[in-house]
Amino acid sequence: MARIIRIEWPDNGSPDLPPALTVAECEARLVALRQAMAVRGFGAMVVYGDREHAANLHWLTGFDPRFEEAVLVVTAGDALLLAGNECLAYTVISPLVQAGLVRTGLCTSLSLPSQPRGGRRLADWLGDLVKPGSTVGAVGWKWYGPDEVDDPATALDIPAFLADPLRGLARRVENATDLLMHPAHGLRTRVDAAEIARLEFANHMAVVALKRMVFALAPGITDFQAFEAGRMGGLPLGCHATFAVGDAPGLCGPSGRHLEVGQPISLNVCHWGANICRAGWLARNAEDLPRAAQDYVDIFVAPYVAAMSDWCGMMRPGVSGGAVWNRMREALPLDLFGVTLNPGHLIGLDEWVSSPIREGSIDPIASGMAMQMDVIPGHPAYGSTRMEDGYVIADAALRADLARDFPEVAARCAARAHFMRSVVGMDVPETLLPLADTCGIVAPYLLDPAQVVVC
Repeated sequence: MARIIRIEWPDNGSPDLPPALTVAECEARLVALRQAMAVRGFGAMVVYGDREHAANLHWLTGFDPRFEEAVLVVTAGDALLLAGNECLAYTVISPLVQAGLVRTGLCTSLSLPSQPRGGRRLADWLGDLVKPGSTVGAVGWKWYGPDEVDDPATALDIPAFLADPLRGLARRVENATDLLMHPAHGLRTRVDAAEIARLEFANHMAVVALKRMVFALAPGITDFQAFEAGRMGGLPLGCHATFAVGDAPGLCGPSGRHLEVGQPISLNVCHWGANICRAGWLARNAEDLPRAAQDYVDIFVAPYVAAMSDWCGMMRPGVSGGAVWNRMREALPLDLFGVTLNPGHLIGLDEWVSSPIREGSIDPIASGMAMQMDVIPGHPAYGSTRMEDGYVIADAALRADLARDFPEVAARCAARAHFMRSVVGMDVPETLLPLADTCGIVAPYLLDPAQVVVC
């Protein structure tokens, strides 16, 4: 039988504003990119970004395009950031632009339709840095395998208006997105102490908004009213916030539905670097559930909480992603829990970067990985349950860096880990840093969220 306790949700206080991205950090990232380029034999790297896919560009420069597209071209000795009419002035947000380490240029083709055109064409700008006969690496937001395309190396995920002139200028253009995003060797898939502080702040901002929503849930109110109670603080969103009630698909947002007792519900708040999600039922106890779901906590939620304890216990450097995949399939049988996506993935400014946790993966869990506990069960009678929060895997050296540079962040992570171990009974190794005060919290009856399932 599942065990439920009644507790106050943890509150470890509000983090201080995290440090802003510095020119030294950006310059180090640019150096790392140039080193990776040299190893792969690229004469230039071209990084594409738009409103939906800005994470690689932002990680390198601190700039993300608003409304329009942007292109960063990096060579061994030069770097040029191209923006359109509205974003050119905004490029000053980049520490590299401020320091004169990245040049900027106006390319009106990157602007919105019908806005003024003129000036240098994109091909002309590219021609200044891309040498004939060279090999160019193109970075979009995904790469491909041999089961998807005939030639993964040259299958580009950038728009044709950028790919075409590059192919006309260079001898060869290759997909180089993996250099930034691959879980085993991607430059963007490890974080340091400063990044942990930023991630914790994003998790906190998402947690407080989601918690306000959860504790505002009541029969008869609309989903708009519940969402409004969240009072999101204004950080950029990593994906659309969801609020799905009843038979609404899980990615839906508020639509004006009235909340009714006995409905399944899922909701999330996602900022850059954090996605806090919970799922359960609009109920106070099992009697409020449909008859077919009244054993929901025993059959569905308790095994899920136990599996998430196993998940935490495996978040140690050196454990293979394939081993985590296999353990989750054993703990959460597919025919009952229906977990079809990766049970956990890396998170950054984009909600999903990539994942070492794949069937047959030999990619190891590594220190510095910012990991989203994103294990999504689904069942036609039981609906879902969720404990989706952010974590960082940290070896002794990274934990020491965090304790030295951000002692309050380290203390809050330790307090959350203690709560998960001592109150919820989860297996939380010292290598796992919980970033959110909701870590460990599964409240199956969301009209009475003080009821929490424990191991």
